[in-house]
Amino acid sequence: MTARGNTSLIDRIASAFLPDRPVRLGVAVSGGSDSLALMYLLRDWADQDGPVLHAVTVDHGLRPESADEAAQVAEHAARLGISHDCLIWGGWDGRGNLPDQARRARYRLLESWAVNRGISHVALGHTADDQAETFLMRLAREAGVDGLSAMAPSRRQGQVVFCRPALEVSREELRSELRNRGVRWIDDPTNEDDAYERVRARQVLAALAPLGINAASLTAVARHMSDVRKTLGWYVFQAARDLVTFQAGDILITRQEFDALPHEVARRLIQSVLKWISNAEYSARGRAIELLMAAIRDGTGMTLQGCQVIIEPDRLRVIREYQAVTESRVDIGEVWDARWRLTGDISTDDLKIGALGPEGLRQCPDWRLAGLPEASQLSGPAVWRGGELVAAPLANHGNSWVAQLIRHEEGYFASLLCS
Repeated sequence: MTARGNTSLIDRIASAFLPDRPVRLGVAVSGGSDSLALMYLLRDWADQDGPVLHAVTVDHGLRPESADEAAQVAEHAARLGISHDCLIWGGWDGRGNLPDQARRARYRLLESWAVNRGISHVALGHTADDQAETFLMRLAREAGVDGLSAMAPSRRQGQVVFCRPALEVSREELRSELRNRGVRWIDDPTNEDDAYERVRARQVLAALAPLGINAASLTAVARHMSDVRKTLGWYVFQAARDLVTFQAGDILITRQEFDALPHEVARRLIQSVLKWISNAEYSARGRAIELLMAAIRDGTGMTLQGCQVIIEPDRLRVIREYQAVTESRVDIGEVWDARWRLTGDISTDDLKIGALGPEGLRQCPDWRLAGLPEASQLSGPAVWRGGELVAAPLANHGNSWVAQLIRHEEGYFASLLCS
């Protein structure tokens, strides 16, 4: 066991988990200075009646040294008396955005590992320097309030909360902690390769130091932007409460009041509706959302993010776009389009749920009685047996079948305060 570390730093790290500290805590460790120091500090906290600690390393298998680095982390964990697991990712096929795919895979693996271990929280080694570098990278992309806001101290993914307890701590503080303990860390050679945007941002940050622009000051600015983001979110929430209603999976927005909203509030409101209906991970942004706002002003409507915005005389109707679900089919009992569950008389086991579509709509003579426009009906859920329509609950076809949304209206409003 190494010597106990800086008490003040340990307390700063531990305070990130208050007031409800986890009983079992995971820590993701790559072997670099940030995550390695975090593991040592969390071990000291665990000794002070902190949570039971478990370490984990994700080996992406992208560099020849990665397996040896994971083994070194295991040695550190053993020295500290901490259990350690190594998770292997081999999912990259050489196509697409490697950093993004690796990041998503890493979180999926960590979440699954934590759930299997009975761990509620996983600590990540992001620092104030990471925050400042991210701020500069997004500034270069002309990001707005959301992009320039601080990293969230924690976020939930499925059943697991991912925490960043070192966000207010500099990388140098953590490295100094390791030096004082006599602990060596792994230097990833890519951290010096200016082919990577983050490395260039790190170099720029060092160059800005004579102006007093450093990790601490940029982290403070990012926090201010987060405050602005939360304030905007509150205004969007209030606007949604006043303007938004629901109809069979569609979201309706009172048009006159929407047109009177400040542009930023109106844009965020539309973004939230698109994200809710499409169940997208991220909000639509950039030029695409501005084109949609212009189309709404012009009264023409538009499709975006798998949704269709229809301009009605006194309101906007946002629906699921038929083309986004035309190929989607699932078994009865499964959730269709991440929104709908259908129940009814299951006489055979060859039934599927899919979009009603034009062919199905032609078999529903009473669909207009439901009060939904044709476009909404086309993308609505239906029960099929091969090419035979069995039921379309939203189109008054098949009385024994019921379509239920699995995400309720209040969940939409709550999402505005959590985003």
